[in-house]
Amino acid sequence: MKYVLAIKQGGFGSQAAFLAYQVAQALLDGGHKISQIFFFQDGVLNANNFNNPASDEIDLTTLWSKLAKNHNLALHLCVSAAQRRGVVEQNLAQGFTLAGLGEFSQAIFTTDRLLTF
Repeated sequence: MKYVLAIKQGGFGSQAAFLAYQVAQALLDGGHKISQIFFFQDGVLNANNFNNPASDEIDLTTLWSKLAKNHNLALHLCVSAAQRRGVVEQNLAQGFTLAGLGEFSQAIFTTDRLLTF
């Protein structure tokens, strides 16, 4: 099956983004395809390269970057939500790109399932 994941929670203060990462990993391990992971609302904070978690915390930004690199995944951020939260081109972590809702909509039209976290 082909999936699109939509993430609207940041990496800190909520388990939703980490759960989305775990689901993405499980889907890929199960042989499924993820055509896009779209971050919107506070989810865009996952892409901030200036995130600096404590040594005993999960570095979710790095995990997303590695997952994207290892599986050739598209990590798209809602450009409007990102700009509102100060996540701009200069501070994007590796593998993340700014995108519009049009790209998200197109991905939804060509997928089997949309999962929102």
